[in-house]
Amino acid sequence: MYKKMDLDEVRHYIRFTSPETKIYIGVDSERVRIDDVWYADYTTAVVVHKDGNNGCRIFGEITRERDYDTKQNRPSYRLMNEVYKASEVYLNLYDCFDDRHAEVHLDINPDEMHGSSCVINQAIGYIRGTCNIIPMVKPDAFAASYAADRLKEVLNRKVA
Repeated sequence: MYKKMDLDEVRHYIRFTSPETKIYIGVDSERVRIDDVWYADYTTAVVVHKDGNNGCRIFGEITRERDYDTKQNRPSYRLMNEVYKASEVYLNLYDCFDDRHAEVHLDINPDEMHGSSCVINQAIGYIRGTCNIIPMVKPDAFAASYAADRLKEVLNRKVA
């Protein structure tokens, strides 16, 4: 179930793309219960959109960690872990971005009707403070909402 992303491979790939290439980083998570203990599976996706218009290559990983959220409908611990993981990948790849456009996508809905809104201010502030960029949130956060979510299914099939 676990697959680790080789950041050196991602850096190498990005360095050999044109300056028009765009990079999108997103993380999605899913709660799983194992023997009455809650865990979260975090899927990280790095979408490298070649030349900004020639298709993309997706790199990714899945990690499992203990989930300490007490309220499933307000998963602040798990959502902030997604934010930390996206920030970490952004900062680890930053040296190879050069002038390429790069974004961090957060799987957070700003609409207060949704539980993920409980961390919207903290999440945006954290990314702005650590990465010096304004992150994208739902509905514009496709790297987290779609790419990471779909990547989880693909990676799980390859490992199984």
